[in-house]
Amino acid sequence: MLADERRQRVTAAMREAGIAHMVLYGNAWQGDYLRYGADFGILEGHGIALMSAAGDVELFLDSATEAERAEIEAPGVTVHFAPDITRVVGARLDRVANTRIGAAPRQFLPHWLTDATRGFKLDDATAVIDKLLMHKSAGEVAAVRRAAQIADEAYAEFLRAVRPGRRQFEIVADIEAHLRRRGCPDNFMILGSGGKDVFGMTPPSERRIAPGDLVTTELTPAVEGYFAQICRTLVVGKASKAQRRAFAVYVEALEAGIAAVRPGVRAGDVARAENDVFRKHGLGEYTTSQWTRVRGHGMGLFADSKPHILEDVDTVIEPGMTLIVHPNTYHPDAGYIVLGDAVVVTDRGVEVLCKTPRELFEVAA
Repeated sequence: MLADERRQRVTAAMREAGIAHMVLYGNAWQGDYLRYGADFGILEGHGIALMSAAGDVELFLDSATEAERAEIEAPGVTVHFAPDITRVVGARLDRVANTRIGAAPRQFLPHWLTDATRGFKLDDATAVIDKLLMHKSAGEVAAVRRAAQIADEAYAEFLRAVRPGRRQFEIVADIEAHLRRRGCPDNFMILGSGGKDVFGMTPPSERRIAPGDLVTTELTPAVEGYFAQICRTLVVGKASKAQRRAFAVYVEALEAGIAAVRPGVRAGDVARAENDVFRKHGLGEYTTSQWTRVRGHGMGLFADSKPHILEDVDTVIEPGMTLIVHPNTYHPDAGYIVLGDAVVVTDRGVEVLCKTPRELFEVAA
């Protein structure tokens, strides 16, 4: 049902923009544009979908395995296995060269397809699809809401999995097994463990958990392709006074960021509300790109989508957007700390989807 709804939204947007055909690109890292129109979650290689304003979809894949899977998982879509995907798609576009063709995200497409010497022209329609990706329907919000519930449950499992001597990858393996048992097929997850020597989070390594460690994670499961994220920090053993003082700043910053989320404000306003808390405590340096990437971001068919919550982003926050607000950064007295909640923007303000307490958890050392 969500796939049909998405396709109808795309075709309506195409007609409004005067676009006869839409080219949607995706790869194993970012497949949300492709999935929005073709309803196929690509796992390897490259995929390009050609969608007409009437709703017909052709899907070109350069992986034989992916093409075989798409035949089963994407009913109603015409699938083509195309090892030389660029030239094959180009030949197909030559047949509709006399119509207006949009492309999203155009900057990700192979240069050969966007070269001005081609017989067809691909207009940049990224903003058209971005609007659909950011402004979710009630059904899409419901999927994110279910993913947030699973994220809460998975973090409870994370608390049980962390103990001294265990390696990072063993902990993540426990979470992946838990999620598969819950019927959740996808999860983006990074973590960190240690003290003031840790400056961020990474995919799991062989490092063993030790008493006194701060253990951080971004845990991001998906339901029907829609991701929701939770960010939390725990201590192995009893938290020190320095760790608790540091963590209190993050609680204050998260609360300020969520309080700033409402229709009509800009993404930069939310980031500024978070960062001002750090500046108030003399920690403004740690809000810069040297120490942190974003203060939150959109969620949906990609785990890290638009709008990015940064002070220089002027995207207007509107109802139907689903975001993660997280003042994740380094603290000089404690190390890298994370804290973040998934939210949905409503007509009247914001609803927090994560139910896990905002506390510095302690597990047995």
